[in-house]
Amino acid sequence: MANVNRQSGIKKPAKPAGFKLSKKQKALLDDILTPVVAMVILLIIWEILSAIGGGRLPGPIKVVSETKNLILYPFFNRGGTDVGLGLQVLASLQRVAIGYTIAAVVGISLGIVVGLNQRVRKGLDPVFNILRTVPPLAWVPIAIAALQQNQPAALFVIFITAVWPILINTAVGVRQIPQDYNNGAQVLRLSRQEYFFKILFPSALPYIFTGLRIAIGLAWLAIIAAEIVMTGVTGIGFFIWNSYQNGQVSEIIVALVYIGLVGWGLDVFIVWLQGKILPYSKPQ
Repeated sequence: MANVNRQSGIKKPAKPAGFKLSKKQKALLDDILTPVVAMVILLIIWEILSAIGGGRLPGPIKVVSETKNLILYPFFNRGGTDVGLGLQVLASLQRVAIGYTIAAVVGISLGIVVGLNQRVRKGLDPVFNILRTVPPLAWVPIAIAALQQNQPAALFVIFITAVWPILINTAVGVRQIPQDYNNGAQVLRLSRQEYFFKILFPSALPYIFTGLRIAIGLAWLAIIAAEIVMTGVTGIGFFIWNSYQNGQVSEIIVALVYIGLVGWGLDVFIVWLQGKILPYSKPQ
């Protein structure tokens, strides 16, 4: 009996601790693996549908095999428009940056005026609602006719597409300023400049960022329409149109992937910028 008690008192050696992920690491791994698995499944479905459909559209394997040089060497430059997709995207981004910046300045400025003045809002609201529903492609011929040059016409198409969400959201943000803030400004007798920088602009900023986020996506979408009018130039829109004219479907598909990735990156950048400027604000 004593022998049994002595044996029961012996401690068993602890098992070596295995590799365990923390909750944060598991969540991060899940965030990475889930979209990767979904993407692989979609690629498999695409390949199967391409094989069943008789090859009218190339599957992912054929696309990669036909465009491997475009994928592996995105920044080659043989002169003229014969450049890699990386340089095509950079040229388009430059145009988007110019048109988008002009749209942001005009949209925010005019949005503040519209938000503050009810009579101006009533007068311009029908005009805005008519113009903002016109698709980007519809602006192309009128832009060429009015400006007579490809580059200004392309910038105008980007601008006229991106300005409306910025303008409308800014005006809404100005109208949504709490009345208590306005009463406090009157009590403190703030000057117009102090009211703008301390109350109006900070209060409207979350709405402005919402408009900026929507507008950057629309500006990037409009680049295709904008660059169709620009013959013989570098740009992702012209590259797609030229590939279509030459029957290079695989090149078009790769360019569309580039467009999607860059558009996603632009959206992430605006969200990041909002988080830096407005850490208390949660992007929608």
